Amino acid sequence: MSGAVLVAVAAAIGNLLQGWDNATIAGAVLYIKREFKLESEPTIEGLIVAMSLIGATCITTCSGGISDWLGRRPMLIISSVLYFLSGLVMIWSPNVYILLLARLLDGFGVGLAVTLVPVYISETAPPEIRGLLNTLPQFTGSIGMFLSYCMVFGMSLMTLPNWRLMLGVLSIPSLIYFALTVFFLPESPRWLVSKGRMTEAKKVLQRLRGRQDVAGEMALLVEGLGVGGETSIEEYIIGPANEDIEDPDMSADKDRIKLYGPEEGLSWVARPVTRQSTLGIVSRHESIANQSAFGLVDPLVTLFGSVHEKLPATGSMRSMLFPHFGSMFSVGGNQARNEEWDEESVVREGEDYQSDGAVGDSDDNLQSPLISRQTTSVEKDMVPTAHGSLTSLRHGSLMQANAGEPVGSMGIGGGWQLAWKWSEKEGQDGKKEGGFKRIYLHQAGVPGSRHGSLVSLPGADTPADSEYVQAAALVSQPALYSKELMKQHPVGPAMVHPAETAKGPRWNDLFEPGVKHALIVGVGIQILQQFSGINGVLYYTPQILEQAGVGVLLSNMGISSSSASLLISGITTLLMLPSIAVAMRLMDIAGRRSLLLTTIPILIISLLILVIGSVVKMGNVVHAAISTVSVVLYFCFFVMGFGPIPNILCAEIFPTRVRGICIAICALTFWISDIIVTYSLPILLKSVGLAGVFGMYAIVCVISWVFVFLKVPETKGMPLEVITEFFSVGAKQVAAAKNN
Repeated sequence: MSGAVLVAVAAAIGNLLQGWDNATIAGAVLYIKREFKLESEPTIEGLIVAMSLIGATCITTCSGGISDWLGRRPMLIISSVLYFLSGLVMIWSPNVYILLLARLLDGFGVGLAVTLVPVYISETAPPEIRGLLNTLPQFTGSIGMFLSYCMVFGMSLMTLPNWRLMLGVLSIPSLIYFALTVFFLPESPRWLVSKGRMTEAKKVLQRLRGRQDVAGEMALLVEGLGVGGETSIEEYIIGPANEDIEDPDMSADKDRIKLYGPEEGLSWVARPVTRQSTLGIVSRHESIANQSAFGLVDPLVTLFGSVHEKLPATGSMRSMLFPHFGSMFSVGGNQARNEEWDEESVVREGEDYQSDGAVGDSDDNLQSPLISRQTTSVEKDMVPTAHGSLTSLRHGSLMQANAGEPVGSMGIGGGWQLAWKWSEKEGQDGKKEGGFKRIYLHQAGVPGSRHGSLVSLPGADTPADSEYVQAAALVSQPALYSKELMKQHPVGPAMVHPAETAKGPRWNDLFEPGVKHALIVGVGIQILQQFSGINGVLYYTPQILEQAGVGVLLSNMGISSSSASLLISGITTLLMLPSIAVAMRLMDIAGRRSLLLTTIPILIISLLILVIGSVVKMGNVVHAAISTVSVVLYFCFFVMGFGPIPNILCAEIFPTRVRGICIAICALTFWISDIIVTYSLPILLKSVGLAGVFGMYAIVCVISWVFVFLKVPETKGMPLEVITEFFSVGAKQVAAAKNN
C-alpha cells in the first residue's frame, strides 16, 4: 500500500509545478510589462498569461490517444522535460516573442500533467484510498502556488526584481520531477495489461501493493479490457458449505458454486436466487425498467447508491467473506502459497498449450501464473484451439462447483469478489457445450435467518453454524472468452491469451451506452466547475482584502502595492491547504457525490452574500468583514468539493481501453471552459457589474447541485472495472426503459 502512496505523491509533483507556474506568472507579469513597455498593449500582456492556457488546450487534444499508445509514464516524462525547457527559455527570453514561445512550451507541460496525473493515480491506487490519493494533485498544486507566491513576494522586495529568475526557477523542481518519472515511477499496470505485457504488469502491482500475491487484481485488470458487452445483475445466497438451506426460490444444485476460504476446512456455497429480489442492488436494478423514461433521478445513481449502504459490523463469516479491505482470499499476502503446484501448472501449460503472447513476455514465465490450466469434468474431450492457452483464471484458493466445474475467486478491493464459473449443458446433438461467466460479488442487504424466509428478520441474531449473507452479482462474459471462441463451440473452458485481447482504442467504443453515459457525466461536471465562479472570486479577492484593511496595514509596514497583492494571494492560497487536507480524509469516507452535495450549497450562499454586499450599501468595515468571510468560505469549500472531484470522477468512470481518449475529451472541455470564463469576466463586469457576475455564478452553482443530485453516482471504494461495468448495465437498462 505504501508503494502506491509514494508513487501518487511523486506523480502529483506535476501538479505542484502547474500551481508554481500559475502563481509565478501572476507576479512576474507586473515586471514583464514594465521592461517590454506593454502598458499600451494589453493584448500582448494578456497573451503572455494566456499562452499557457492555449498550449494546454492544444496538447490536450492529442494527449489521450498518445497516452493510450505510448503509455502514461512516457507522457509524464515528456511533461517534466517540457517544464524544464520552458524554464530555461524563460530565463533567456531576449524579447517578448521568445517569452511567448516559452509560455507555450510551459502550457504543453501543464496540459499533460493536469490531464494524465489523475488517470495515472487512479490506475495505480487501491480502491479503498483512491479518492485520497487523487486529491493529492489539488493539494500539491496549492502548495506549489503558496511556495511560488512566497518566492515572488520575497523577490519583489528587492531593489530590482528579476522576472526572468522568477520564471526560470521552475527548471529546478522540474529536474526533480524528471528524475522521479524516469527512475521511480512505474508504468500503469492497467496500461501494461491493455498491451498484453502481463509479466511487467504483475511486477508493478507487486511493488505497488507490497506483496507477492496479486493474482486477484491481475485478473481484474484483464477483465477491464472489455468495452460494453451483455451484463446482468443477479442475486446469490452465500452460506456455509455444510448448511442445507431449503428454499423454493433457490436454483438447482448444478448452479451452486462452492467457495473455499483461506483457512483449512473453511468453505461456503453461493446459491443463485431465481425469484424477484426485494433487497439491495438487484431490486434497485430491477426497478429501473419500471421507472418512467422521464424520471428525474438517473436510475444509475440509485444503482450505484445501493452498493454503499451501511452494513452491520460483525466478526463472523460475513465479515471474513466481505471485509472492508482486501478479501478472504488476499489478506496482505500473508497466506501460504502452494508454489510447487504453481510451477507444475507452468510446466504443464507450457508443454501442451503454447502462448500467443509476445516473446519474452508470456505468462508461462510467471511463478504464480495468472493463467493456468485446470481440470474440468470434460477435460478428456478438450481440443486445443488456435487462440492460445486453454485456461481458467485462478488464485491460491479455488472456488469449485459441486459438479467439478472450476471457478477461480478472489478479492478485488472494496468488499468485491471476482469469480468465474464454467457452465455446461447438452445441446440438441447430445454434445456438451457451455461457456465461462465472470461474476463480481458484493454483499447486499443484511443477514437473514435460516429459520424464516431468506430475506426476513433483518438483523436477527443468527447462530454461527447457520448464518449466510445475501450478495448481488454482476454477471457477464469474461474478457478472455472471445466471441470467436463462442462461434467455434469449444468443449471446455477455452480462453484466449490476454495478449490477444490487447486492442487499441476504437472510436466506435465511444458510442457504447455506458461510455456515452460516462462522457455526459464527465463533460457536464467539468463545464459546471469552470462556470461556478472560482475565477471571478480569485479576481476579486485582492480587492476584497484591500477593503478589509489588509492593504493599509501592509503599506504601513513599508510594503509596496505590488508586493502586497502577492502576499495577499499567498495568504489566500495558504487558507486552502487545511480544507484540501480535510477533503483528502473524507473523499473515501463520505464519498465524492456526498462532498459535492454538501459543499456546493456553501458556494451558493457565499456568492449570494457577495451579491448582497455589492447591492446593499453598508459600512465599509461591515462590508469588508462580510465579503472577506464569504470569500474565505468559498475558497475552503470549493477546494473540498468542486476543485478536485471532477478530475477524480473523470479518471474513474471510463473503461481502460478508451480511458485516455475520454479523459482528453473531458480535459479539453475543462481548458476551453477555462478560457471562456477567463476572457468573458472583464466583459461581464462592464456589462452586468460585479453583483450580476456573482449572481450568474450562483445560478450555475444551483444548476451544478441539481446535476450532481440527478446524474453523478457515488464511486468511492469501487474497483475501476466494476464502476465501468455499472455504467454499462445501467445505461443499457435506461435505454431499454425509454424504448418501452
